[in-house]
Amino acid sequence: MGVLSHLRVVEIGSSAAVSYCARLFADFGADVQKVEPPAGDPLRRSAELTPGGESAWFGFLNFNKSSIIIDRAEPDAVTRLTALIEHCDVLLDGRDVDPADCPTIDIAAIRQRRSRLIYLEASWFGHHGPYAKFAASDSSVRALAGLVKLVGPAGGRPLHAPDFQTAILAGLWGFIATASTVIARMQSGAGRSWSLSIFESSLVLSEYLMFEAYARGDVMRRIGINRFWPTFPAGIYETKKGWLGLTTGTPAQWRAFCDLLGLSDLRNDPALVTGLDRLQHVEKIERQFMPRLKTRTAQEWFAEGVKRKIPIVPVPEVSELLRDAEKKERGAIVPVLLGEERGLTVGSAQQLTLTAPRRGGKVPAPGEQQSFANTLRDLTSSAPPSSCCIEAARLPLEGIRVIDFAMGWAGPLCTRTLADLGADVIKIEAVQYPDWWRGVDRRPAYVNSKMYEMTPGFCVMNRNKRGITLDLSRPKGVALAKRLLAEADIVVDNYSVDVLPKLGLGYAVLRTLNPRLVMMSMSAFGASSANRDCRAYGSTLEQGSGLPSVIGNPDSPPVMSHVAFGDAVGGLNGCAAVLVALTHACKTGQGQFIDLAQIECMMPFAAPWITVSSISGMPPQKYGNRHPQFVPHGCFRCCGYDNWIVVTATDDDMWQRLALVIGRPDWASELSLKSAEARRGIEEDIEAAIEDWTLARAADQAMSELQAVRVAAGVARLPNDLLKDRHLRSRAFLQEVERAFVGWHLQPSMPVREGLLPYAIRKPAPTLGQHNREILSGLLGLSDTAIQQLTREGIIGTKMLSECELVRRGRYGRD
Repeated sequence: MGVLSHLRVVEIGSSAAVSYCARLFADFGADVQKVEPPAGDPLRRSAELTPGGESAWFGFLNFNKSSIIIDRAEPDAVTRLTALIEHCDVLLDGRDVDPADCPTIDIAAIRQRRSRLIYLEASWFGHHGPYAKFAASDSSVRALAGLVKLVGPAGGRPLHAPDFQTAILAGLWGFIATASTVIARMQSGAGRSWSLSIFESSLVLSEYLMFEAYARGDVMRRIGINRFWPTFPAGIYETKKGWLGLTTGTPAQWRAFCDLLGLSDLRNDPALVTGLDRLQHVEKIERQFMPRLKTRTAQEWFAEGVKRKIPIVPVPEVSELLRDAEKKERGAIVPVLLGEERGLTVGSAQQLTLTAPRRGGKVPAPGEQQSFANTLRDLTSSAPPSSCCIEAARLPLEGIRVIDFAMGWAGPLCTRTLADLGADVIKIEAVQYPDWWRGVDRRPAYVNSKMYEMTPGFCVMNRNKRGITLDLSRPKGVALAKRLLAEADIVVDNYSVDVLPKLGLGYAVLRTLNPRLVMMSMSAFGASSANRDCRAYGSTLEQGSGLPSVIGNPDSPPVMSHVAFGDAVGGLNGCAAVLVALTHACKTGQGQFIDLAQIECMMPFAAPWITVSSISGMPPQKYGNRHPQFVPHGCFRCCGYDNWIVVTATDDDMWQRLALVIGRPDWASELSLKSAEARRGIEEDIEAAIEDWTLARAADQAMSELQAVRVAAGVARLPNDLLKDRHLRSRAFLQEVERAFVGWHLQPSMPVREGLLPYAIRKPAPTLGQHNREILSGLLGLSDTAIQQLTREGIIGTKMLSECELVRRGRYGRD
């Protein structure tokens, strides 16, 4: 019995985002009933296809669910569907993306009768705003979200993955919203109604760069394959055997990398201290280190990098992932049955140690009930009694306390999301070693001018939290942390796996202080991994996930899609995992340890290729900007400098409309071009005709003309373009917040909302040690005298120490 086995989830419509959300429930035992038309969910026919013709994408999204066929032409269709929904806990609705012949039902009336129902409705862009009626595809949404234009050769066409990304991000957000409501419903008895924007869900990857641009100005451009602002090197490089992912985020990591390769001139050059410094000298630096990397294999460099605490990782092919025994042992790769074919797919990344997820399963045939599904109630009997509860006015996680040891992006995004949903999050830093997203520059000029209070990334990731400082290397600091943890519900860290245990704050200690505590470690490979000591950034996680090996043109090296893809993905997966564990803790009083391996969180993006290769034994095909199912599908140049638009024909009717609008009525009427496979034979001609048409238009004009006839098209935006995006502005997605040292600045909202407006941001990110007195006195009862003594001893403080001060205190260079 899984931790969510008390829940019945009903999934309607055809939306990959909704399907992934539902799969996350199924992973932990929920009875998921997928409603399909007689012909089956259209996603059953989506590429990539196995040798036997099964959709690997559909399989990944839907194993361990049951299927119910409801034919809208039948006279009892509405009655059957209404009864099914009235007996469920969670309704996930993807009809706005594709109704898939689902009967029309009155959701509002059902919710009036069933106020305990948790409802999530997904759409591409939300129900109001300039883009609300846009036709869309995965790629056109990513283009609009700022996730295409920065990828690819500096002087050439942007590169992007063919599919599968927005659904995973949006599915995670949908699960977070609904799972938080499951927890809230235990107290209030009331359900909630959520609206999920797939477009806004994707902005979780762009928001860091959006607000860096807001602070620094227009500084981002496409600078080459596997090159990204503001860090260098942070890419993929060829070795003697295999490809190596490399990131040097801090000055210490850059020096260690130079030492490893014997590049003392680069190491000691004062003009190359930071990543931004090094971006000014890319060609010079690469000329020196790239030949040296080819003298050893990727695995040899990896072993050396781990010893020196450099974030480097071998870049695996899909075949290597399939041979990885550790991935199978941890449940990152699991068996799946698709029809008569047995293969492998990507398992749950939410590795709870007490209430583990299911490991693999069967994809239901249309109308098939899984053997473990809850026995269906008599749906023709009288409707269940209405709950007397009303919609909860409190935020879903009010009353939950979180201790946040996390730094950077992934962990703080996890805890920010918990805070946005109402949890009391207490962020713990130290004046000796504060969150590194305040800046890694410890030179006196940076510290004394308090630049560490002005970094956009920190401000964005730490809103709605309270902040204190504690020196955890000293017994008094640890003792105070233990007192906070004794009364907490959740603790999150993304240190290397041994850091907290060495400080006396490992789970074995904390569970004796607080048996109901949920503790999550967010390391790169997981605490049980042979690679547990590997240092990593979000870029490292993407590099090691297998995804780069399937992106790009057939003759290209592995291609990264983002400067730090894994950070946001790890943060969302971590939040989902914590909510599942918290559900169990609220039901039973039992806490548990979560061993989240962030590299495993990235693997779903490569899941279809993994499944197909596991069955066929063949390497995945690379498509460049093309698509295995849609023709045409690409990125096309528009009028003006570096202006691009993604255009896709997601079905044959859309193809006809596209052909007409670009002035090719002969193609529109040509019977031999009615199918995508037929069009594949003249794909180059079609792409040339589209680009002839787009070159005569500004990108936004081209998008408007294409969307006017319902063709999926999206301008390839830069992250800073999103700050003035008319759709986001109309939906109040960007909120203004005032903070000390920064003043008024913009913050992104969550992509889920209960009404027309998003949840308000309640408070800005804390300044260093801002809430020391409030928490130490108010929660722990310390006197003013005791607090002053802690300040004198340096256990707490409100000012970052510079490297000079750390040297004087004998602390500089310590891990």
